[in-house]
Amino acid sequence: MLAAAGNHDGMISPLAHAMSLAAYLRNFCSDPANGYTVTPEAGGLSRTAQIQPGVFYTFDAPFVRVLVLYSNTLEDPGVISNADIGTSQIKYLKAALMRVKKEQFAGALLFAHHHPPYAAGDQHGSSIQMRQQMDAVCDAVGVWPHAVLAGHAHNYQRFTRHRSDGTDIPYIISGNGGHNVQKLQASGAMPLRTPQVFQVKTASDDAVTFENYDDTDYGYLRIVVNSAQLRIEYHPASDSAGAKTPDDSVTIDLKARRQTVYTPNDLGTPARAREARRLLNRR
Repeated sequence: MLAAAGNHDGMISPLAHAMSLAAYLRNFCSDPANGYTVTPEAGGLSRTAQIQPGVFYTFDAPFVRVLVLYSNTLEDPGVISNADIGTSQIKYLKAALMRVKKEQFAGALLFAHHHPPYAAGDQHGSSIQMRQQMDAVCDAVGVWPHAVLAGHAHNYQRFTRHRSDGTDIPYIISGNGGHNVQKLQASGAMPLRTPQVFQVKTASDDAVTFENYDDTDYGYLRIVVNSAQLRIEYHPASDSAGAKTPDDSVTIDLKARRQTVYTPNDLGTPARAREARRLLNRR
């Protein structure tokens, strides 16, 4: 299990007598040189603390690279750089994207952080300045993510950012994994209809479409990546472990960086059908 620190990981009550992020660092950024440890927060579980390098880091896996950022302690908006916290995350992001460029990394590049760059509804808003800072680094280096994942809003939301170069970037909020799910609108209001225009294109910003949402159920994401495609699926928890068909999904062609039709896996059904026909023809 990996973690992206959120605002509640950093916010500390004046009566708690604890350092900001102390519990997060203890449970997710343990020093492996000290041996694998079981922290008090594990309770009766024999779960060892994770060994992430810090609150912002790079995670590499086959066909995918995830750049994880810490969007700090405000309720809204998210912050990765200002006069108080400095520019360390901006420098990290630039170095990480330069590495992607130097290595000619051909897999899926994901950004992950707590506060969402785009958000609909009454509970939480878009972190516009944070997104603009990240955009400036991407533009300077010439490397953009294939998708951006966030939480904070306690529901599921999916947006598509239509960049002026013809590429598409999904921005997804998956914040309905545990906390009580929050409706996007006040009780009694008309439900939102999707898809709809969320942001029109301007001289300084891209057009954005609000594609889909779930503000009534718990849920989770499943991400499938191969050498050609990135597919992000949304599964509501009410479907249970017995249902494997997502309620929402988006697929990005890694090379073209555009939405495309997913090329599904062959899980054996055609072969079973051929065998059934062969046995039938022998009768």
